[in-house]
Amino acid sequence: MAKTCTGAAIVSRDFYLDPPDLVAQKLLGKLLVRGKKVGRIVEVEAYFGESDPASHSFPGKTARNAVLFGPPGHAYVYFIYGMHYCLNVSCEPEGRAGGVLFRALEPICGLKLSTSGPGRLCKAFGITRSRDNGVDFTSPASDLQIQDDGYRANDILVTPRIGITKDADRPARYLLAGNPYVSKRNFS
Repeated sequence: MAKTCTGAAIVSRDFYLDPPDLVAQKLLGKLLVRGKKVGRIVEVEAYFGESDPASHSFPGKTARNAVLFGPPGHAYVYFIYGMHYCLNVSCEPEGRAGGVLFRALEPICGLKLSTSGPGRLCKAFGITRSRDNGVDFTSPASDLQIQDDGYRANDILVTPRIGITKDADRPARYLLAGNPYVSKRNFS
C-alpha cells in the first residue's frame, strides 16, 4: 500500500449526497487528514437518519444533531461514555439526515497513537466537539479533510454494527477485509 502524506485531492460535496450505506463504502480507502496527520479509512458504520433507531437523528432535528440534517460533507462530533469523542460525516441532501461513523484508520503519516476504534481515532487527531463539530470536510481552508489519493478498496466486508443496542443486527458496518487496524477482528 502506497504511503501518501500530501498531494491528494479533497473529496467534493457531491460525494456525500448518496445514502449512508453507499457513502460508507465509498469512504473506505480515503484519507482522513489533519495537518501532517494522515490515516486511511478502513472501517465505518452507516446511520440512516430518522428511520434508524440507532441514529442520533432518529428523534428528529435538535440543536445537538443539526449537523446531520445540514449540508452533506460536514463533521458531526459527539461525546460518549463521558470520555470519548466520535467522528461522523453528514451525508444525504440537505434536510435529510444521514451519517457515517469513522471506526478505524490505518496510520499513514504523523500518527503515534492508535487509530483503531472511534475514541482512539479522535484522540489521535485531537478531535473534539467544541473544535470540530460542523467543520466542512470539503473546504480547502479546513484543517480536517477527507482526501482521495486514488486508492481503491477491493475486498469490503459487511457486518452488523457494533457497540449499539438498537437495530444492532443491521448489516451497516463496512471494513477493508483483512486490514489489521479495524477496531474488532472477531467476525463470527
